[in-house]
Amino acid sequence: MSGTPSTAPGTPSERELRELDAHWRAANYLAAGQIYLLANPLLREPLAPEHIKPRLLGHWGTSPGLNLVHTHLNRVISGRDLDAICVWGPGHGGPAVLAGSWLDGSYTDTYPSVTRDAEGMAKLFRQFSFPGGVPSHVAPETPGSIHEGGELGYALSHAYGAALDNPDLLVACVIGDGEAETGPLAASWHGNKFLDPVHDGAVLPILHLNGWKIANPTVLSRLPEAELDALLRGYGHLPLYVTGADPQEVHRAMAEAMDTALDRIAAIQYEARTDGSTRRPHWPVIVLRTPKGWTGPAEVDGLPVEGTWRAHQVPLDQVRDDPEHLAQLEAWLRSYRPEELFDERGRPTEQVMACVPQGLRRLGANPHANGGLLLRELPVPELERYAVPVDKPGATLHEPTRVLGDLLEQVMADTAEHRDFRLVGPDETASNRLQAVYAATGKAWQAATLPTDEHLAHDGRVMEILSEHTCQGWLEGYLLTGRHGLFSCYEAFVHIVDSMVNQHIKWLRTTRQIPWRAPIASLNYLLTSHVWRQDHNGFSHQDPGFVDHVLNKSPEAVRVYFPPDTNTLLATADHVLRSRDYVNVVVAGKQPCFDWLTLDQARAHCARGAGIWEWAGTDHGGLEPDVVLACAGDVPTQEVIAAAELLRRHLPDLVVRVVNVVDIARLMPAEEHPHGMPDTEFDALFTRDKPVIFAYHGYPWLIHRLAYRRTVHPHLHVRGYKESGTTTTPFDMVVRNDLDRYRLVMDVIDRVPGLGVRAATVRQQMADQRLRHHDWIREHGTDLPEITDWIPGS
Repeated sequence: MSGTPSTAPGTPSERELRELDAHWRAANYLAAGQIYLLANPLLREPLAPEHIKPRLLGHWGTSPGLNLVHTHLNRVISGRDLDAICVWGPGHGGPAVLAGSWLDGSYTDTYPSVTRDAEGMAKLFRQFSFPGGVPSHVAPETPGSIHEGGELGYALSHAYGAALDNPDLLVACVIGDGEAETGPLAASWHGNKFLDPVHDGAVLPILHLNGWKIANPTVLSRLPEAELDALLRGYGHLPLYVTGADPQEVHRAMAEAMDTALDRIAAIQYEARTDGSTRRPHWPVIVLRTPKGWTGPAEVDGLPVEGTWRAHQVPLDQVRDDPEHLAQLEAWLRSYRPEELFDERGRPTEQVMACVPQGLRRLGANPHANGGLLLRELPVPELERYAVPVDKPGATLHEPTRVLGDLLEQVMADTAEHRDFRLVGPDETASNRLQAVYAATGKAWQAATLPTDEHLAHDGRVMEILSEHTCQGWLEGYLLTGRHGLFSCYEAFVHIVDSMVNQHIKWLRTTRQIPWRAPIASLNYLLTSHVWRQDHNGFSHQDPGFVDHVLNKSPEAVRVYFPPDTNTLLATADHVLRSRDYVNVVVAGKQPCFDWLTLDQARAHCARGAGIWEWAGTDHGGLEPDVVLACAGDVPTQEVIAAAELLRRHLPDLVVRVVNVVDIARLMPAEEHPHGMPDTEFDALFTRDKPVIFAYHGYPWLIHRLAYRRTVHPHLHVRGYKESGTTTTPFDMVVRNDLDRYRLVMDVIDRVPGLGVRAATVRQQMADQRLRHHDWIREHGTDLPEITDWIPGS
């Protein structure tokens, strides 16, 4: 892609057009065969009901258009020796992409039993949407895929993520016109304002307008062309149009559009890389208008099908029972003239294969689409350089994410040559105290700049756009093509990508069962500006429920961490940045936080995932505790430490154990999660029958759900966020949700047998403090002095 300004292979000859058409017809035949045929793959005998699958599943409508794109990408990859992948956006496009990879041989390379002959074709057909087979999406099982076209909206952001820091890569991206209606896709058009033509590759969007969704017209297909043109130009693209239903005319137009687009891309990159141009390019986009269900049945049962919504899924759905449908299917399949496309053994003919690239240039074999093959170890620096000294627990305070920012700055510096690490987030890098990274790299930006701008850079590797969907899509595309990254986000608003992370987790879980898929770097979330310190922004910014959502997903692929201080955040970050094939969620504060553990202690504590903090409790010398105070999260940890101090002061004979949990999955049974504890270990930590007061960062019922099988569960009482929030003081947030130190002491008194009567005076004092707090903040606007001035152990 970075060679001369124009490297066009020239207008295709009539012979080349016939070759392109042969490949396209073969792909269409294979796509239709996958939907319908159980046997007789080459129609060597008349089609009979027993040759038809008992359940007809799949989507024909999008397949001919995807096959056309695949055919013409083959042509330009071969003719220009391009390094290219394709993101297939339209939902249920599996038949087409499977057909293309079977034709180029990459499917057989990946699955040797599905040979490129009649026997293998029969297996290809049988397995599609069949029990024990493959899905109808462009799924992880599909060679060459980095994107599952199940949930729509993410194709273009994935494509841009794949192109980042891949200067020689072309990422074609087919966008279905149904997908084009989604909010995430609409925002992702702005990726062209962040793509650096020097250090990044190119994205070629192909907007496929076949006119229909399942049962409705699509918005963009019904726009007047001038309006659509204005929209795409407004997004910063130069549109090229391919429209038609006559295959020969469409082949000519598509070849011309591909050549024009790639010439423009080559010119843009030449201008930036050789001439030093810094102006924002206007990248090409191809608008492809072809009929839905093109080349399929024109009419079924007297109703129009081709070019209508009726072609979306299975155009002929009564083939086993209706002889007329069966005859129509046979005529449709024979219209592709399979005897010209496959030889006597069922292998693709030379004419079909003429445009197909070789080796790793094939779309189904490009290593960028199996990014773990290209992944290198991330150079995470030694933590000792960043760890904060802790001579005594709670004697000092630091902002955990600010210290993490210093570490990330070094990661950025150490990856400056390889350019394989990115930090993404919705306008919050500095807000989340990670701004140290700007000493090593700027924020990616290709649009206009003003003198007041700070840290913008054409080659920046910090990605900020106020669209969590786009951030997520960029990072997923980046990781899936073999790089590393971190997504920093306000805790409450990461919910915007709930559905996207669903899809990525499902992808990871599936790839773990696919031997040829190499492990990729984990998708790492840093959730900060969290619920307990959103007292200034108020109720709308207070929601800790993302972890509940994630922990519902496949246990082998998800991890959730609550580091309570700076050194545990460093140890956690070191772990997640080095990990593979996980979604890691790290919840940490950005406000000044007490330092509890030295680096060595933090490492050991993170390795355990949960442990007793002997210095915080009074269960020394093998004493059996009367009560367990447990905590997960930085603010809950602080309140538990304070509550333990109050108990030590007011009830010195009470034996209190303090347990801190970093890895929340440790609470689960070992048979339910790889990080879960065996019952014996859990019982040793939390006891079998003592009261456990658990102060948790998020919604309290999550802890109950994770621990409900444990023997101690009837004695477990959880305090956490219960949707009581507003604009108030930091301590009032914990009081409102009954997570404060005074409430925790009251809980201990209420739940330790026999303590209620003996400690009634202490309980009353705690309740009085809560009332005093209520009056104080309304008069002074700040928290009580004994809260703001509290120093642990003083």
